[in-house]
Amino acid sequence: MRHVIEMLEDEKPCSDIAVQMQAVEKAVGNAKRVLIHDHIDHCIGTESSEAELAELRALAKLL
Repeated sequence: MRHVIEMLEDEKPCSDIAVQMQAVEKAVGNAKRVLIHDHIDHCIGTESSEAELAELRALAKLL
């Protein structure tokens, strides 16, 4: 994200900034999925059946 801010400050071309912002957005989405799956496995997983966990993982893929 810092790089995107620098690009804005340096008045880089909009298309270059948009590409970098898309990369940041994808990285945040991936991090969110990892966090959700980790939570499912380590917090919810202790109290749920394997079928319930599989359903939660499938739903988490839609986020």
